[in-house]
Amino acid sequence: MDAADLAEAVRQLKRASVLVVGDAMLDRYVYGRVTRISPEAPVPVLGVEREVAMPGGAGNVVRNLTALGAAVAFLSVVGDDQAGSDLTGLIGGQPRVEPWLLVQGGRATTTKTRFIANGQQMLRADHEIARAVHPRLADRLVRIATDTVAATSVMVLSDYRKGVLAGDVPERLIAAAKAAGRRIVVDPKGEDFSRYAGADVITPNRAELALATGMPVDTEEEIVAAARALQRHHGFPAVLVTRSEDGMTLLEGDVVHHLPAEAPEVHDVSGAGDTVVAVLAAGYAAGLPLPLAARIANIAGGLVVGKVGTAVAREADLLEALTPERGALRKVLRRAAAAEQVERWRQRGWRVGFTNGCFDLLHPGHVHLLEQARSWCDRLVVGVNADSSVKRLKGPARPIQPEAARAAVLASLATVDLVTVFEEDTPVELIELLRPDVLVKGADYTVDQVVGGELVQEWGGVVKLAALLPGNSTTATVARMRG
Repeated sequence: MDAADLAEAVRQLKRASVLVVGDAMLDRYVYGRVTRISPEAPVPVLGVEREVAMPGGAGNVVRNLTALGAAVAFLSVVGDDQAGSDLTGLIGGQPRVEPWLLVQGGRATTTKTRFIANGQQMLRADHEIARAVHPRLADRLVRIATDTVAATSVMVLSDYRKGVLAGDVPERLIAAAKAAGRRIVVDPKGEDFSRYAGADVITPNRAELALATGMPVDTEEEIVAAARALQRHHGFPAVLVTRSEDGMTLLEGDVVHHLPAEAPEVHDVSGAGDTVVAVLAAGYAAGLPLPLAARIANIAGGLVVGKVGTAVAREADLLEALTPERGALRKVLRRAAAAEQVERWRQRGWRVGFTNGCFDLLHPGHVHLLEQARSWCDRLVVGVNADSSVKRLKGPARPIQPEAARAAVLASLATVDLVTVFEEDTPVELIELLRPDVLVKGADYTVDQVVGGELVQEWGGVVKLAALLPGNSTTATVARMRG
């Protein structure tokens, strides 16, 4: 299948409707810098700069599905604590989600807090109660799932062994899905996969496969043999084994598909399994053949391990992966992708600079400004006003060059590491998203006049004013051309 056919298959994913049942978690990331050792104990002191929270576990499966544009019903259990409230708000804020987050009094919502300094994870602190949910709550969960499953095409069981899918709950959920004529995809945990009998697809990783079968899984042949054992013992029609840097292996009946890894570089494997399950389920729900859905899931898994933190693969990410830009155009990124790239740079400890403008006709003054800006940082991002923004700011006769051409010319410069286009009249929203360490404008401004300057200084960054080349401006250049 060529890239065009794959791209069309990716576009079908937004048609999916999926019911996800499983263990929701709250993933917290605390970022900062370490510059000293505590005088109280021989431990580093983390100077906290920012904190991020997002849904984890089964909640991350939901997040990945919504990133594809799919419709999702989500069933899980949280505690009556602040983390449960935060998680409920985060899930409810996802587009096209019908959330059913049941609350159990006295239960702690599973929370994983990662402390990250200078690009390295220092510590992970887990707060959880990994016990079966209350029987009455489990009964209610099964009843809601039974009523909801008919409105979706596929049921996903995302089992993290935190108690939502304990006991006979998987068996009852699978029976309800089967009665409604729906397919079931299971992301399993533990040694006893008989709990998931009746599922259409099961997606263990290599370690989970070894634990469940007691068989070696070091080679492709051994993985196939262990997967076949699962099929024989539990009747699974298909087994998809994720093999980290070695890709994936799909057994569909007697047919074996080995899918090589799609990740050009690995930054963080957190949540990659959730992405694979989400994309596979979306493909299944959209009516794609299972090998095709697995192939797209493999591409998606490769994308998210190239990002930082618990990431997602969007439709646009998948389409870009299938039709990648070449040369300098690879530096031109959409806003969300730009933010992810900046985060990768920041995790490496690199200083990120930002400047912006219309850059309608590139002239020596622009080149001079960009050279200075790049000298003050390790990586330079340039925000370019979209055509609509330029017209509002400069009048109906501008821009002379469309935004795609302006971005491409900037991307061709060695001093520029990333270009992104913004629609607003000012770059303040983009600056808030990217959080640069250095903000650069020309010396025809003062520091207090620079849009976003106060924000950058609030989070510890600096504002730099670049010296100008006399007589070099776009307005003067346009006037000379028209004169």
